[in-house]
Amino acid sequence: MNELLTPYSGLCETITFDNGGEFAGHQDIAKALGCSVYFAKPYHSWQRGLNENTNGLLRRYFPKGMALGKLPDEEIDRAQFLINMRPRKALDYQTPLEYLADVGVSLMLRI
Repeated sequence: MNELLTPYSGLCETITFDNGGEFAGHQDIAKALGCSVYFAKPYHSWQRGLNENTNGLLRRYFPKGMALGKLPDEEIDRAQFLINMRPRKALDYQTPLEYLADVGVSLMLRI
């Protein structure tokens, strides 16, 4: 997580995790990114709205029950790229990639 988010540490103010054991190193993550970490209450999925929405988008590419650990990195990278190329109302209809790159143009890509 640190490796993925470090380039955006200036934009990262808070992270909200669920209560899974995979977040045991939350203090290291907070320190590395200079952000605050919060934990959602169990069974309160609305406290992690963006996470739940993103999970739904990922399910379009990887159905529930699929063994993600056996997928090639290229397939995961492709799904990540396609999700990040979706315009978002919260970003004034820019894609996350456009927003992060400070580019306000539409991109047409062929994959």
